[in-house]
Amino acid sequence: MALSGFNCSNQAAKQTAEKGYEAKPVFKLYDDPNRFADIEIIRYDVPGFDQLTLNQKLLVYYLSEAAQCGRDIIYDQNNKHNLRLRKTLEELYVNYEGDKRADDFKYFEVYLKRFWMNNGIHHHYAESKIMPEFSTKFLDQLIAKSPKAQLPLFEDKDIAKFKNWLTELLFNPEVESKRVNKAEGVDHVKASANNFYENLTKKEAEDFYAPQKASDTVHPISFGLNSKLIKENGNILEKTWKVGGMYDASITQIVSWLEKAMGVAETPEQKTSIGLLIEFYKTGDLKKWDEYNIAWVKDVNSSIDFINGFIEVYHDAIGMRANFESAVEINDMEASKRMTILAKNAQWFEDNSPIDAMYKKSKVVGVSYKVVNVAMEAGDLAPSTAIGINLPNAEWIREVHGSKSVSLGNIVNAYNKANSGGMLAEFCWDTIQLNRSKQYGELAAKLHTALHEVIGHASGKMNKGVTKDDLSTYGSTLEEARADLVALYYIMDKKMVDIGVIPSLEVGKAEYDDYIRNGLMVQLRRLQPGENIEEDHMRNRQMIAKWVFEAGKKENVIEKKTRDGKTFFVINDYEKLRVLFGQLLNKIQTIKSTGNLKEGQNLVETYGVKVDKNLHTEVLKRTKALDIAAYRGFIQPQIVPVMQNGQIVDVKITFTESYVDQMLRLSKQYGFLPFEN
Repeated sequence: MALSGFNCSNQAAKQTAEKGYEAKPVFKLYDDPNRFADIEIIRYDVPGFDQLTLNQKLLVYYLSEAAQCGRDIIYDQNNKHNLRLRKTLEELYVNYEGDKRADDFKYFEVYLKRFWMNNGIHHHYAESKIMPEFSTKFLDQLIAKSPKAQLPLFEDKDIAKFKNWLTELLFNPEVESKRVNKAEGVDHVKASANNFYENLTKKEAEDFYAPQKASDTVHPISFGLNSKLIKENGNILEKTWKVGGMYDASITQIVSWLEKAMGVAETPEQKTSIGLLIEFYKTGDLKKWDEYNIAWVKDVNSSIDFINGFIEVYHDAIGMRANFESAVEINDMEASKRMTILAKNAQWFEDNSPIDAMYKKSKVVGVSYKVVNVAMEAGDLAPSTAIGINLPNAEWIREVHGSKSVSLGNIVNAYNKANSGGMLAEFCWDTIQLNRSKQYGELAAKLHTALHEVIGHASGKMNKGVTKDDLSTYGSTLEEARADLVALYYIMDKKMVDIGVIPSLEVGKAEYDDYIRNGLMVQLRRLQPGENIEEDHMRNRQMIAKWVFEAGKKENVIEKKTRDGKTFFVINDYEKLRVLFGQLLNKIQTIKSTGNLKEGQNLVETYGVKVDKNLHTEVLKRTKALDIAAYRGFIQPQIVPVMQNGQIVDVKITFTESYVDQMLRLSKQYGFLPFEN
């Protein structure tokens, strides 16, 4: 088997070691096993699980197993070398017979923990390759002192060739450098290191689907959502992710657990939706995927809900192919009561939106909102997770059948418990900002998420024949910005007080303060020096904050201030800022509704991508002194059946595993896929 993807010759590996690619530690070592690099690993509780019936517990268990069976898929989607590399790193970690207390080994352990956190060699936010903080010399020592390690060699069993491949992959920054490369002036498909395309250009990929899209304009299918596109001998082929196709070993396992879940479904609607999802996995037919999503939207009465499939397209540079993700959710009835009122007022929000009338929905249908507690997350939702979900993504389904939105209540609570007030104190201009954020910041964040998911993503409509694919690389950024702007516009509306969602507009002011602080400054702590912004949510936040800052300069709506050599952004007029948010919302809705790629590209590239280097340096310096993790990931609970006479008589949740033990167990228990796909 060829060592595909890059030059793995002896000379190349030697040059890698000689060119100054030897790692220099960037992050300090922590005694706490849950702190490493700029990451903290935390846990979430699952309230309400013990009160479920046995059938409900079984449903959670079966769906959780289906979720975890897709774990290998996300690794392989992120990069074609990830599965072989994961096996290599884990074997060396477990079997190393040298001094595991030495700093070199501890830095190797940090790399492995980061690899797990990011589901591969690329950072889950920055998209750039994670560079080791141990040396090539120590890598040689690791292999030499791990005689019992079962290294996943290539078919020719050539250890020298394998070591060369490993050295290049780990240490050469030019090899597999970015999972998703959206930079101007490059071929976004060829320059991206994900495993969605092989031997193709961006134009070839887009041209492949053009005839199919042109003939399917009434209810457009998300072509390419569940496949890899390759070119062999001049011919372009699709490798579909399905039973009997690509990822068969994992998907077959997913299906077997979904079939068990179907047998304990809570409602007829849920049973129908699970059955359609099974058909989709068996056939790979995207029309079945649409049918499943329609049925899933109609299932609003189940206490247990879930997502499972190829869903979000953030990590495809042209926004077509979706990563595997799954979450199992238990409805929190009490927490849902306050926010469901938003869904009930969806038509009012649409009617009073600042967007042009031609892009408003005359009738908003099927919008639902719940606060849920997740019992399991997998794929692109683990270890790092979202805090809110709104699905399905197909615009026509949302317009005709509606959508479901959830806030992950126990995840939000876990984040809130872990958060430190040090960041607020550092970046708030005065005690007024600080005290307002302390009093209302948590509620403001929850309401922003709810408005973003429930009202934002469900609002607006597309012109006939326009799809999300028309905005190519910029579609995801613009959609997240659109939903954020809906939330920002309405969180300062008196309607929020009138319907009892917030006590006063001070909540809205707290959210405005936080959004501008984060968009222009605080989120920059997640980037390394010299990096541009690649992740869609980060691009969206900076784009919005920077646009309104520039647009409001004449009236000094937001003022840039300095004190003791530190920069602050202070809002002087919240009402005028709200007007600016509304203007930008209208602009972006028009871009999306008309599929105006040129305008969308200009907006994102001008405001969302480039980083003020001086400001970035300042933020890194200020946040380093605070020593607060920039990212948090989660240990998942173990959901274990209790057996008696060959029957499951109960299901228990345990929280005893460490992060390392869990990652090693998951690789062993759910490692179904071969190394080359």
